[in-house]
Amino acid sequence: MVEIICKDKTELPQVAASLLETFHSDRFFAFFGNMGVGKTTLIKEICAILGVEDNVCSPTFSIVNEYISSEGESIYHFDFYRLKNLEETYDMGYEEYFYSGNYCFVEWSEKVETLLPDTYIRVNITEESNGTRKFLAQRIIT
Repeated sequence: MVEIICKDKTELPQVAASLLETFHSDRFFAFFGNMGVGKTTLIKEICAILGVEDNVCSPTFSIVNEYISSEGESIYHFDFYRLKNLEETYDMGYEEYFYSGNYCFVEWSEKVETLLPDTYIRVNITEESNGTRKFLAQRIIT
């Protein structure tokens, strides 16, 4: 398990780099945290490190955005906040994304937790009373 304390947004590139270095062989990251805690902002920083030049934004309405890394690989960014039921994930063919071997970054993972791969990186983000953010990341194997 990795714990990182972030005092402000200027430290997010280091948080993103630390996650990618610590979990260098992993490609599936499930983010958990309250609305506004910084899930999308952290994913933007991770994508920047991976060389994404596209505008990285939350796919709240489209559910999934695809970006291309500097290596020419697809990166998938999900936001399941508006998901009404699991049937919607089946209809979108989530398996093709989740098991592609490409980077997958999932916001509102708790809505699809039963569909997550057997191995993934769980990133919990909490806001502390002083405004700092705490990132707890660990590999989950079910």
